[in-house]
Amino acid sequence: MAKVKKEEPAITVNGKKYLVADLAEEAKTQLVNIQAADAEINRLQVQLAIAQTARNAYQQALIAALPSQV
Repeated sequence: MAKVKKEEPAITVNGKKYLVADLAEEAKTQLVNIQAADAEINRLQVQLAIAQTARNAYQQALIAALPSQV
């Protein structure tokens, strides 16, 4: 069976690749902060989509509740 080489985790910043294992602790901390911020942005985007969907439903309900114009 052929051995599969496992690629080390890396990030690319401004076009340059860095191995995560080689980063200073401060850089690793900032990477974790970025990942947390990205997760929060994704969570908020889901919440926004839910709110927009609800708003659209309320708008349709309002239109249906208005008296029809003759």
